[in-house]
Amino acid sequence: MVKKVFAKSYVWLMLLIMYAPILTLIVFSFTESKNIGSWTGFSFKLYRDMFKNEEIVTALVNTIIVAVSAGIVSTILGTLGAIGIYYCTPKAKRIMNGLSQIPVMNAEIVTAISLTILFVSFGVKFNFFTLLVGHVVLTVPFVVLSVMPKLKQMDPNIYEAALDLGATPKKALWSVVIPEILPGIFSGFMLTITLSLDDYIITAFTRDNSFSTLSTYVYGATAKKGALPPTLRALTTVITLIVLGILIIINVKTKNKKVVNRRGRI
Repeated sequence: MVKKVFAKSYVWLMLLIMYAPILTLIVFSFTESKNIGSWTGFSFKLYRDMFKNEEIVTALVNTIIVAVSAGIVSTILGTLGAIGIYYCTPKAKRIMNGLSQIPVMNAEIVTAISLTILFVSFGVKFNFFTLLVGHVVLTVPFVVLSVMPKLKQMDPNIYEAALDLGATPKKALWSVVIPEILPGIFSGFMLTITLSLDDYIITAFTRDNSFSTLSTYVYGATAKKGALPPTLRALTTVITLIVLGILIIINVKTKNKKVVNRRGRI
């Protein structure tokens, strides 16, 4: 009993430590005070100012466009790469698995500098394409890591069975393999979106200076003013609530699906 109480207390303490800064920003997003810790009354002014600020709106739109574009491209490439690795020979699979994990373990600054040198060497001007390539390079390995476990959990005989029943390899892939690994694909897509949204290093090295994202805007605004601009507290709250809402929806759907499956078994 004592161990159980201690374990729960420890978990809640860790959660409090992790989320205390975010909760602080959320609380002080509802006051006009320029400094966190000083409460000047409840107000939605920061939210009104946030949506009136063209720089923030532009950076938010650009960030979403980059994140979704990189997510789609990375999910396609990562899924195809994971399937290719899974059906390789054992020796080739070990080599490809090792190579696919290098970008994950490698320092992000190394990847950013390498991409910059590559683009400069070939005379490529920094634009949306170079930024997209940088985000795809960053996120593709994480899609592979998300899809690979689902491939290993899949019954290896169902693909062969589909071929024996007359399905073409393409038909068997889309009708049998893809539905089996769909949760891993979705997890990889959401992971790429998350990584792309908050990336700064690769974005700073591969973007055109006229193209602003949330990460570069926050860095620039903080560097100029020497402190976090008040409107960014409201922006942080909006992003947090959106992510929290998505997680709640996913968990509710997953829970309802499990309940339906249990009832079907009964």
